[in-house]
Amino acid sequence: MTRIELSDHDVVGIRAANPGPFTLSGTNSWIIGREPAWLVDPGPALSDHVEAVSAEISQRGGLAGIALTHDHSDHTEAVPVLRARFLDARLAGARGDVDVVLAEGDSFGPLNAITTPGHAPDHLAFVLDGVAFTGDAVLGQGSVFIAPDPGALAGYLAGLERLRGRGLKILAPGHGPPVYDVEGKLEQYIAHRLDRERRLLAALEAGRRSVEDLLDDVWDDAPALLRPAAAVTLAAHLDKLEDEGRLPDGVERPARGW
Repeated sequence: MTRIELSDHDVVGIRAANPGPFTLSGTNSWIIGREPAWLVDPGPALSDHVEAVSAEISQRGGLAGIALTHDHSDHTEAVPVLRARFLDARLAGARGDVDVVLAEGDSFGPLNAITTPGHAPDHLAFVLDGVAFTGDAVLGQGSVFIAPDPGALAGYLAGLERLRGRGLKILAPGHGPPVYDVEGKLEQYIAHRLDRERRLLAALEAGRRSVEDLLDDVWDDAPALLRPAAAVTLAAHLDKLEDEGRLPDGVERPARGW
């Protein structure tokens, strides 16, 4: 179990022991403030993780609310057990069986919501005192895959720009370490997506049309284990080009069932 201290902001991160190719070193749960505390992303329902999160919340005077950046299971699985322990805690997110449905600009306790779709259509980031809890919109290391929902990639880039406009000091991601060079990280993420688009357009111009050929040309740096995730992101890029009238005819589209 890893503990991450943002002491100037009275924030503690508890990292779950669920490492993997998509969770990196594990999922971070962020506990904010005290008397009572607030929780961003309870994480997986691993007993050691739940006990560590519960202990931190208890010593901070209880739990007022749980905010979900998105509803993927590695971020939400521990919701039922924590709500059973902290009966007064409200649950907030952008969709699903929540007490409070949040959208752009909404507040939940001390947290202000920013819509950051792309990785998931319901994705939110939460901002408090110069810290953004970014879930899987911005990671502490590496990049994220973009799910091919309507407008996903354009929405993702717009969400990154919204984060850039908030004067942030720290990004507290759902995976990986905190990010202190906020402007540099956001510029890197935007540039990375635009570079993929440039390379994809070049591959299409060169006559590539199959999913495998496009992945070979544009995602040649993706390990074999992450190639399915690269195909998901390819679909989102192709959707964006189609929406903009820049997709040539005859391009094979990745299967949507991943």
